[in-house]
Amino acid sequence: MAKTDEKVIAEKLLQAGAVKLSPEKPFTWASGWKSPIYCDNRKLLSFPFIRDFIKSELCNVVFEAYPEADAIAGVATAGIPWGAMVADQLKLPFVYVRSKPKAHGMGNQIEGKLEQDWKVVMIEDLISTGLSSLDAVNVLKAENVDVISVVSIFNYGFQKAVDAFAANETAYKSLTNYGALIELAKAKGMIQPESEPELLAWREKPAEWGI
Repeated sequence: MAKTDEKVIAEKLLQAGAVKLSPEKPFTWASGWKSPIYCDNRKLLSFPFIRDFIKSELCNVVFEAYPEADAIAGVATAGIPWGAMVADQLKLPFVYVRSKPKAHGMGNQIEGKLEQDWKVVMIEDLISTGLSSLDAVNVLKAENVDVISVVSIFNYGFQKAVDAFAANETAYKSLTNYGALIELAKAKGMIQPESEPELLAWREKPAEWGI
């Protein structure tokens, strides 16, 4: 996507309060990483017009870049609503992938019906290291499904994710990213211009933030 498009999406995330920036008092992720940014795209679901806009943009990516897709998959839990909305709009089958098989019933890890050799686009809310997304991709591949791409709303742009997707030979696209968000936040006066290099350095050298 063009940079202007990335900033339009970033604007929607800021409008919904899905992104918080706090370089002075970094957030602690579940992994223990210290981060000047926290992105919670679940909040987008509570804003109907923003939700509809993001859904349409995800659909556009799938329709234009992956017209051969036979089905849409979502990653539990945050990717499920977005994947379901995209599948509904494009009139494609939908499944979702659990982080691990159910401990009861049929013990499913994939919920829904897939056919072998189907081409599938996986929808995620965001990509950080990419490892959880690729775990889900590999679950589908084990069922002889061709995952042609992962499409996310937001991407932190970590080199670790770039390397992981390359090693897995899996394509990915994101509506917006950390760099576009920081540029927009600076333009809107949400961060001081002198903070920008430090914020960008976090993505390139996360160890400096105590990771």
